[in-house]
Amino acid sequence: MRKYLSIFRIRFINAMQYRAAAAAGISTQFAWGFMEIFAFAAFYRSDPSAFPMEFSQTVSYIWLQQAFLALFMMWFWENEIAASIAEGSIAYELVRPLDLYSRWFCQASANRLARSLLRCSPILLVALVVPSPFRLLLPPTLGQFVLFVVSMALSLGVVVAFSMLMYISLFYTISPTGMRLIVGNLTDFLAGSIIPLPFFPDSIRRLVELLPFAAMQNMPLRIYSGNISGNDTLTGILLQLFWLVALVLVGRLAMQRALGKVVVQGG
Repeated sequence: MRKYLSIFRIRFINAMQYRAAAAAGISTQFAWGFMEIFAFAAFYRSDPSAFPMEFSQTVSYIWLQQAFLALFMMWFWENEIAASIAEGSIAYELVRPLDLYSRWFCQASANRLARSLLRCSPILLVALVVPSPFRLLLPPTLGQFVLFVVSMALSLGVVVAFSMLMYISLFYTISPTGMRLIVGNLTDFLAGSIIPLPFFPDSIRRLVELLPFAAMQNMPLRIYSGNISGNDTLTGILLQLFWLVALVLVGRLAMQRALGKVVVQGG
């Protein structure tokens, strides 16, 4: 366990060095966040009662989504992992006394967490002081905030576990471009990145909420905003835990099968 914690720490420290990239991302996320909020505000002015979330809940959802974008975004790609498979340098990984799945999981988790911490503080600080009704509201209770933190941790695990399946699929493809585009766009839509899941038609929403995508950003953001509470919160967290375990198990089996057939050419 210590060696994987060391990998996590080294990757985390390394990712924290990219402050200029984080600053550029922050400006983009501010612009995108305000654009989304203003667009929703125009719709809410027509008939606020017609929407499944209160406007304040939607605003909090969007601000948190932008603050922790690096944690949730499925179009983010570990280029080092993809290159090691495509170029054959994975041969060096296979002779090291490390479990490859655990190593990649720690690496991806550390990179996402570090990028999120670099960007979230400025966005959250501004979101907490902008004029009402465009302000990020605090959770009404400490318990709700604790559940939000727990859900965020599980969300990170689900995102990374699902990403691992995408990296493993590269053993069977020539180029990662197609997989990256298809999975990134589909996952963002079904996870509530483009439109929050409560805005989906009921028949579709009930199905989507059972899929692993809803266990990503949808659950923690709705818990924080207060759109979901009580037993529904506990049910959602248990579903996140289920998908985390299931995706890790499937990923390990897929990794074992892929490594059993991998051929590295060169000399």
